[in-house]
Amino acid sequence: MPKILVKRILDEPELYIIRVDDDQIRYFEAMWSIPEGITYNSYLMKLGDEVVLFDTVKREYAEMFIEELKRLIDLEEITRIVVHHTEPDHSGALPQVLKENNYRAQVIGTTFAKNLLEGFYGKDVIKNFKVVKDGEEMKIGDRTFRFITVPWLHWPDTMITYVVEDKLIFSCDAGGGYSIPEDIDDERDEVVQRYLPYVTKYVVTVIGHYYKYIVQNIKKLKRLGIIDSAKMILPGHGLIWRKDPKRIFEHYEKIGAGIPEKDKVLVIYDSMYGFVEERMRIVIDELRKLGKKVSVYKFTDKENPSVADILGEVPTAEALIIGASTFEADIHPRIRYTLFEILDKANYEKPVLIVGAFGWGGVAGRKIETMISRSKFDHVATVESRGKPSKEDEENLRKAVKMLFS
Repeated sequence: MPKILVKRILDEPELYIIRVDDDQIRYFEAMWSIPEGITYNSYLMKLGDEVVLFDTVKREYAEMFIEELKRLIDLEEITRIVVHHTEPDHSGALPQVLKENNYRAQVIGTTFAKNLLEGFYGKDVIKNFKVVKDGEEMKIGDRTFRFITVPWLHWPDTMITYVVEDKLIFSCDAGGGYSIPEDIDDERDEVVQRYLPYVTKYVVTVIGHYYKYIVQNIKKLKRLGIIDSAKMILPGHGLIWRKDPKRIFEHYEKIGAGIPEKDKVLVIYDSMYGFVEERMRIVIDELRKLGKKVSVYKFTDKENPSVADILGEVPTAEALIIGASTFEADIHPRIRYTLFEILDKANYEKPVLIVGAFGWGGVAGRKIETMISRSKFDHVATVESRGKPSKEDEENLRKAVKMLFS
């Protein structure tokens, strides 16, 4: 059952989070399996005669969102609405909020945001729209708001807001993650440790296609001195960061750079009738002999793992091992799709071993080699053969595993 959480974050300035906990969603962007759910975070700041709303929530939750807003403020008193990112999980309730507000509020965002909002919701939402440029500052009440564009994190419209006097960063999707944390902030380390893998999964699936811009934009914010000085980072999903604000962007930076965990190896394979699985048992045995930590995802007649979960494992892996059956003179469809998404969203300079099995003709290995050759991944070896693995196949597999780390 979705619920909404409202909490006062600061007394000066008076600042609230309005967080919708969406435990009904199953596939984010109609694609990524997230049984862990997600939150949509909006923020309300009262500055005397000025009342600023930072983003809204998904349209399905507009009524409950507005109901809670009305407990904090007369909606006609909202003077500004900052739109950091127009994706409908953050802007979906905007038309209804503006209607309740009688369109008094000035909507603030980039030129891209203005165009996208008009396309999504029509001209009413932009009739009092203020376009801001990168680095532009605006005095609102007794605070200075600096708007900084961070394009392709993860749409071209994206920006963040830095409240200069209080050193607050409202970052929307940048700094977000999947799941519904039991706390609103990073105060308890055990909560953070449970949450961070969902951040990795979120970054790769949502921002991954543009992951090079993660590093670029974080460098930009560092040059501006904003990350080092920040007292709080307030994303559009997940935890608020105030105990250790830099930690979330450091984590993003590691994902963008693909920095691995020591000795972690990601193993992905399909096995229709057990022949690939026999080979992968040999591979996994050799990995464990070498002291490696193995994360295994297998597509079989009993298992169909989430591709989103697999993607979330790639940045932190030292190496990848892909096992595939030849299926209708091609790569098994599950592996083919998984590889397509890995190469699109998690394309890192990491070594890859390909393992294949076939009946009457081997094709999968060669086709995977071709896919890998067009990526940043380093193809180390391919071991592919017919049917049940022979003693020679076992020797070749063990040798190839060792080559990954030589």
